[in-house]
Amino acid sequence: MPSFRFQAVDASGALSSGVLDAADRLAAVRVLEERGLLAVEVAAEAKAASAISSGRRQERPTISRSDTANLVRELATALEAGLPLLQALRTARRQAGNRKLETILDFLIDRVEAGLPLAKAAQEYGPPFDDLIVGMFRAADATGRTSEILHQLADLLDRAVELRREVTAATVYPLIVAGLIAASTVVLVTFLLPRLMAPIAGQTGIELPWPTVVLLSIADFLRMWWWAVAAAIVGSVFLWRWWIRDPRNRLLVDRILLRIPVLGRLLRDVAVARFTRTLGTLASAGVPILSALRIVRDTLGNAALMQAIDEVQDKVTTGQSLADPLERSGHFPPLLIQIVNIGERSGRLESMLLHAASAFDRQVNASLRLFTKALPPLLLVVMASIAAFVLAAIILPLLQMQEAIGA
Repeated sequence: MPSFRFQAVDASGALSSGVLDAADRLAAVRVLEERGLLAVEVAAEAKAASAISSGRRQERPTISRSDTANLVRELATALEAGLPLLQALRTARRQAGNRKLETILDFLIDRVEAGLPLAKAAQEYGPPFDDLIVGMFRAADATGRTSEILHQLADLLDRAVELRREVTAATVYPLIVAGLIAASTVVLVTFLLPRLMAPIAGQTGIELPWPTVVLLSIADFLRMWWWAVAAAIVGSVFLWRWWIRDPRNRLLVDRILLRIPVLGRLLRDVAVARFTRTLGTLASAGVPILSALRIVRDTLGNAALMQAIDEVQDKVTTGQSLADPLERSGHFPPLLIQIVNIGERSGRLESMLLHAASAFDRQVNASLRLFTKALPPLLLVVMASIAAFVLAAIILPLLQMQEAIGA
């Protein structure tokens, strides 16, 4: 049973302190009341608190973004109904549908019972509570608008999940087509083409055309060195992961991605929509603009855009407006610059950002439609080029053999 260190006063006003065992903090307060004492401070003893943390640290399960959004919305609804935070957490714990969520809520309940605010408890637990969620929890604690801010956070997480699903759905079909192209090419080159060309290659006086020679060489190489090719692919994956960990290399790759036609526009639109909605939500929750920029920076997912936000933070720290450094970065659309400029001058930055977020979400949907319409034709051109090369490698030797027989 946990131990709690307390300070209390009796009926005469004398201060007393000590340690008692109780199931939780509320139970400790009740024990003091039964003793005729008024609790002044009750907190989990340091050893007990560390035991709670170390016991959970061995296994820290996490949950998906959608489950996190549902949890935040449940807490917001319970708090809106008038329940205290600890009771809201316990209610969510009783309704938890899986073991991972139960473990997370047990940790939060233990820490809140020990006297920690929700933001600190979530920060100690770690994923799925990232900087965005912890920052919103901290803003909720500071402003007293807990249920309202948690509803805003749940809406923000739901939109992030929806956006990720839209991007995933837009890329599934092209990836399937690309996989089929690669598989069919490997089968044609390694199995079908050598068997078709074996009788022709044995004919004297017939010189195979260069497409056939190239594909046969590739087929022979794959049959003899397939293990080396497989090892090279695996090694390339690990080498890429090691290389991309360098911030300079990651910045270079992300800059190149932003310059790719169609794809770069999609990545930029997704990041701008996320930036606008997240910054507007944080600002409306009362989070200071510098803290909000730091949190938003980690949600963009592109090193080039993250570097631009770092530069914006530096300029804002020196007293400049938010709109000017955003415009100089060159990564953000003019509409966003105008909205930020007008919002700063009118004092309604957060509301204008939230209104603009809907417009940028529509722009993301338009970019997704353009991406899904442009990519399949490009893949079709690639597939047609490969198929034409393979067919030429098969048909040209047959035509040469027919001419030799006719001659």
